[in-house]
Amino acid sequence: MVTQRSAKPQELQPASQRIGYVYLEKARVHRDQNAITATDKQGEVHIPAASLATVLLGPGTRITHQAVSLLADSGTSIVWVGQEGVRYYAHGQSQARSAHLLLRQAKLVSNRHSRLRVAREMYTMRFPGEDVSGLTMQQLRGREGARIRNRYREESRRTGVPWSRRNYDPSDWSAGDPVNRALSAANSSLYGLAHSVIVALGCSPGLGFVHTGHTRAFVYDIADLYKAEITIPVAFEVVAEGDHSLGSRTRRELRDRVKGSRLLERMVRDIRHLLEAEHDPDAEEDFTNPLALWDDKLGEVEAGVSYRIEEIEEEEREHPR
Repeated sequence: MVTQRSAKPQELQPASQRIGYVYLEKARVHRDQNAITATDKQGEVHIPAASLATVLLGPGTRITHQAVSLLADSGTSIVWVGQEGVRYYAHGQSQARSAHLLLRQAKLVSNRHSRLRVAREMYTMRFPGEDVSGLTMQQLRGREGARIRNRYREESRRTGVPWSRRNYDPSDWSAGDPVNRALSAANSSLYGLAHSVIVALGCSPGLGFVHTGHTRAFVYDIADLYKAEITIPVAFEVVAEGDHSLGSRTRRELRDRVKGSRLLERMVRDIRHLLEAEHDPDAEEDFTNPLALWDDKLGEVEAGVSYRIEEIEEEEREHPR
């Protein structure tokens, strides 16, 4: 029996330097050394595990324990999704080992004023050059809705693809018209990317600032920053070339657009900016596994230590309550 070596922390690639995602369905996923293999009726392909941000596993996929172990060890997120990646079911372990950004995120979202500040900043990023600091959340939602509707109309005119409205059934991807199906496929892939970057940084997918009440609220927050720029034009362009194999063609085009725009790098930078951690060295991606004990005066003390009552009493004398 051959023992597979685990990757060392310094060997892992940061989320911003990974190539993106791969979507698999009706395939068997195994491990071969430091790559995963995907086998279907068309043959077998080897995929370097450590270079991927996330693997989206669609219907009909079977994955071995060794493959899951490699992906987890490589810091590659695994997301189980529905047909064409439209529905989200579950995800595996991320590469994050530090809770620094998670604690910052929880602090910001738990205070009304700081949450509003972050939410407004998200809208500011969507309206470059405009001052939205004095607008209410209701006004911002209205502005955003109008902006997205205009983008749909602009892309329809540019590509010649007819457009009426956004209409889709999450339980039946094939029921929508071609452009709505392409939009759903593009958006679901974008959600997968956003999810992988969020958990890779150690943040919580569920602690959203604009969206709320859902386990992926922050995923939708981050993905919405890029839809008008990336997924909407991709969907219309793909449909303009024909409605055959929409799901796979849309994902391939989105993958190329993500790589060309360095979107993963931007996502990392934007999340750190929103969480006000741009210049905080403690918020860098940390592949070690720090663990401490919380202290109401010192903040943190070393874990894994059997503290004696004498040390505690001495600490109390030096730092009286």
